[in-house]
Amino acid sequence: MKFTIFQESRRGRRANNEDRLGYCYSRDALLMVVADGMGGHYYGEIAAQIAVQTLTGAFQREALPQLQDPFLFLQKAISNAHSAIRDYSSEQRLNDSPRTTVVACIVQDNVAYWAHAGDSRLYLMRDGRVLARTRDHSRVQLLIDQGAISEAQATSHPERNRIWSCLGGEQAPEIEFSRKTPLENGDVLVLCSDGVWGPMPGELMAMSLKDANLMQAVPMLLSQAEVRAGTHADNLSMIAVRWEDSYFDQTTSAVSTKTMPIDAITTHLDQFGRNPAYKSELTDDEIERAIAEINHAIQKFSK
Repeated sequence: MKFTIFQESRRGRRANNEDRLGYCYSRDALLMVVADGMGGHYYGEIAAQIAVQTLTGAFQREALPQLQDPFLFLQKAISNAHSAIRDYSSEQRLNDSPRTTVVACIVQDNVAYWAHAGDSRLYLMRDGRVLARTRDHSRVQLLIDQGAISEAQATSHPERNRIWSCLGGEQAPEIEFSRKTPLENGDVLVLCSDGVWGPMPGELMAMSLKDANLMQAVPMLLSQAEVRAGTHADNLSMIAVRWEDSYFDQTTSAVSTKTMPIDAITTHLDQFGRNPAYKSELTDDEIERAIAEINHAIQKFSK
């Protein structure tokens, strides 16, 4: 595989960053995940951390070097993440379980497979245009589908944060899957939270990312989205990957897996509480306790 990838997350104008994101790859497969946590105190970010950590952990165990069934992998890993969040909530005796959206994508054999629950999005972009995107599991998306409001009206609708599918709720998440989607040289996949796509139209992102250096274009897009959102800017998180047979430029984010050992996995995922981008008011002791609680919640689903 040959691809260029870059990810970044920002707090926006919120007190904390409840988004989490990560990617990992073997010689023959790539996984990308974005989760947007919902919950009081720091529990939303724990739900998002559990989701991303569960998926990347499962990939590390099963992509040796390929996944036997990418769609089945996504279904099982997302469902296990939901169960782990519910277990965490039960063990901590929380009155209201933390929740998180999730969007995840597998690429192997030049084919993309993705799944999502909630309103974190995936875009497939080709030649500066949006070729496909996920459909939000939200109240405003239903209103758009019914013709009651426009896409432009949705960005300021009072019910724009109402989600009907997520991880951690009382009901099992409704997971929506893509079709098997072959990729062409130069295609760009973008996974992002609603803090990015809310103020930033997909078509504008597609034009900005066409032939661009992702290490420069992704931070620029996050800055533009934050300015557009103004004082109400939400957490902003994005992973962008360009699938390519030859590199447009040689950057530190360019990846070739040709020489990777068959059993090797590379993972880019921040440990809970260890990245300044995820501003938190927790003490070091509280961070260590949260890390232990997260790992305990995930452990039973890692066998």
